[in-house]
Amino acid sequence: MNTALIFAGGTGKRMSSYAKPKQFLELHGKPIIIYTLEHFERHEDIDNILVVCLSSWIREFRRMLGQHGVTKVIGVAPGGDGGDESIYNGLLALQDVCSDEDVVLIHDGVRPLICEGLITECIRCAAEFGTAITAARETESVMLSHDGFSVDAMPKREEVYSAKAPQAFKYGLIWSLYQRARAEGVRTIDSSHLCSVYGQEMRLVPSPANNIKITAPTDYYIFRALFEAMENRQILGV
Repeated sequence: MNTALIFAGGTGKRMSSYAKPKQFLELHGKPIIIYTLEHFERHEDIDNILVVCLSSWIREFRRMLGQHGVTKVIGVAPGGDGGDESIYNGLLALQDVCSDEDVVLIHDGVRPLICEGLITECIRCAAEFGTAITAARETESVMLSHDGFSVDAMPKREEVYSAKAPQAFKYGLIWSLYQRARAEGVRTIDSSHLCSVYGQEMRLVPSPANNIKITAPTDYYIFRALFEAMENRQILGV
């Protein structure tokens, strides 16, 4: 069984959208989170979806699911203090749903431009190797600095990647790591960071170019432009 765990528990402070959290901002009358969910809703290999949502928005979010015909969502868990706690809450809610060998795809609710092929490859890779981290090769030179003033090192650009999402795992593996981190008071940025902290081997899955995360206002306008360009291509064949 394959389950998508979508976390949308953040408040979007960098977005400066005071009326709504960023995952609920709309494009053409549809919230960003719904655009994201539709990719998993339509994928034939995704059996279930569980969403981690801001507690104060759960009731409104459930209304959105019905309005937009999203039927695979089996539950909505409350968000935590940070992305790692939100993912923990989601994995906890899946204890009675997933077996250790099932695949869970952890994905940002504000990363709406993924594709069917990426989901398929993440499922295949995680089922075979236990992990699947969507990543993009870095296109600019990267520097390391311990103090923010001096350059300590410059890794070879061809060896540097940016971690993106989905990040897919066998459920038993990733759940055990999040339980360990919680018991030891370890905080992490995302699931790939968690794996790195505990020395878990990870496999890369190449990311599509448009797999952006909507974090700041400029990201929203990039999303709108990319989405409308893709829509025009489908309609007009350009």
